[in-house]
Amino acid sequence: MTTVIRSAGLIVASVLAGAQFASGGGDVTWTFERDIVGKTPAKFQEEVGKWRVVEAEGRKVLAQQAGSPDQVFNVVLETDVHPRDIDLSVKLKAVAGKLDQGGGLIWRAKDKKNYYVARYNPLEDNFRVYKVERGKRTMFKNADVPHTPGWHTLRVTMVGKHIECFYDGKKYLECDDATFPDAGMIGLWSKADAQSYFSDLQLKASP
Repeated sequence: MTTVIRSAGLIVASVLAGAQFASGGGDVTWTFERDIVGKTPAKFQEEVGKWRVVEAEGRKVLAQQAGSPDQVFNVVLETDVHPRDIDLSVKLKAVAGKLDQGGGLIWRAKDKKNYYVARYNPLEDNFRVYKVERGKRTMFKNADVPHTPGWHTLRVTMVGKHIECFYDGKKYLECDDATFPDAGMIGLWSKADAQSYFSDLQLKASP
């Protein structure tokens, strides 16, 4: 089965191997329900950290399980889809971490050292958007957002060089940047020992 994503004139054909996808109306959602527990999902490349499918709260989710040192960015990339303009979201639940907690979304990634990322950290009560270029992280915007337990939804849109970031449906961050103008991979992110659950990673057909 194949689904086609249309984004700003870019057409991306994605073969639905492993059926971790649910598609409809041009949208694609990675649910992880048909992936193997204890393994990295099909079509995802574990770059840094330990990314495994686990059973949690009666369903399968993707978990970042590594207790990496401070300043390490844990990265997993979806290797089959390469959009440019995006409307990307994920459900996130912070599980553990003394140095760091939470996590975020990656887009327009060239590799594990070059990408945009928007992340929420419940230890710091903030939501931020960055670029990571040659492994160095540069912050664009910060918003103070008090944390509450449980699942939360992160969403990012980018059209051209304009970025907007949402937390639980409310827009907190907005900026412009042209460091990475081309299509790239999407993925998930955490820092240091932030161990988190991710579910329902969704890429919409157009922002």
